[in-house]
Amino acid sequence: MSRTLVVKVGTSLLRGRQGLNTEAFVADLARHLSAERQRGNGVVLVTSGAVGLGCRELQHNQRPELVEELQAAAAIGQGQLMGLYDRAFRPHGQTVAQVLLTRGDLASRRRFLQASRTLQQLLEWGVVPIINENDTLATEELRFGDNDTLSALVAVAIKADELILLTDVDRLYSADPRSHADARPISVVRSLNELEALSKGAGDGGRWGTGGMTTKLAAARIATASGIAVRLADGRDPGLIEQLLQGASHGTRFLPSPEPISDRKGWLAHALVPQGQVQVDAGAERALLEQGASLLAVGVRSMEGDFDTQAPLRILGSGGQELGRGLSSCSSSTLQRILGLRSGTISRTVDSELNGVVVHRDQLVITAPPGGPTIPPPL
Repeated sequence: MSRTLVVKVGTSLLRGRQGLNTEAFVADLARHLSAERQRGNGVVLVTSGAVGLGCRELQHNQRPELVEELQAAAAIGQGQLMGLYDRAFRPHGQTVAQVLLTRGDLASRRRFLQASRTLQQLLEWGVVPIINENDTLATEELRFGDNDTLSALVAVAIKADELILLTDVDRLYSADPRSHADARPISVVRSLNELEALSKGAGDGGRWGTGGMTTKLAAARIATASGIAVRLADGRDPGLIEQLLQGASHGTRFLPSPEPISDRKGWLAHALVPQGQVQVDAGAERALLEQGASLLAVGVRSMEGDFDTQAPLRILGSGGQELGRGLSSCSSSTLQRILGLRSGTISRTVDSELNGVVVHRDQLVITAPPGGPTIPPPL
């Protein structure tokens, strides 16, 4: 298998448009992805659309607001969504597989690895996995919230070469071009620091900052930090999709980090939902960023949350910015007792079994871009 691609399509594309309805869009997409498979490349498709198809079946003109209504609509629409894809891929001799995931499936290291192995097996069999968030069962705490984040985590899990985010704009701009006449197109994003600056701009308001582009930039950060190239491009033109798959330079390219983090570090940074957070002093901040040290109790200024040992924690710097994430070596009740104390003092006066380590360096990943402040990974 020469390369592995993850392709994400969202609801805005699956709704279709004048002259190209949902069925026609899916048929074109299946044709192009099947051709990519026939060229010997692995393809994973991450798709939205279950809730929308469920609402269409029920003849509901508005998207439900209650959680149980959304989950019920997804239960109706998910089967229809897979039926659409199965009928579209079958004429090309391409087998597809349905995979439904929640954040809980990836927050466990064991389940993360199992999901990775299952997807890799499907790819080895020449199958196209079609992945969606399990909207029918996911609670708010276990939701990704958007399939952009899901697609990036899937790309990390299978060590993909490229993530292609198909959307309803032609590329990334410095601002929303519909409301800013001076918005400039961006063809290449070369580093995490460039991506951070763009992410700040995406929060200026309007549609550009209310989920659409913001979540795509977050997905690009997750993937590029793990050494995966990302392409953001217009998915409304079937011909353009074919050109993209063949390497054409449409849209915006996000270059992968030249020093990618490991699979385990990527899991620590992005798949886990923090159960608490600690803020460190300037000395601990320097030790974490410059020396690759473990986080010790003496450097912790404050803590929030109620958590057990091995719980995921968010680590904030002295100025309140995120520095990293990791698994706690102690519970919140223990940390409260040893907060700010040196290791020797802890073993003499608190508990001889405690060594003062709050997060060991092997269980910690730095999420702050080199030389600059951080973009908090999506929660």
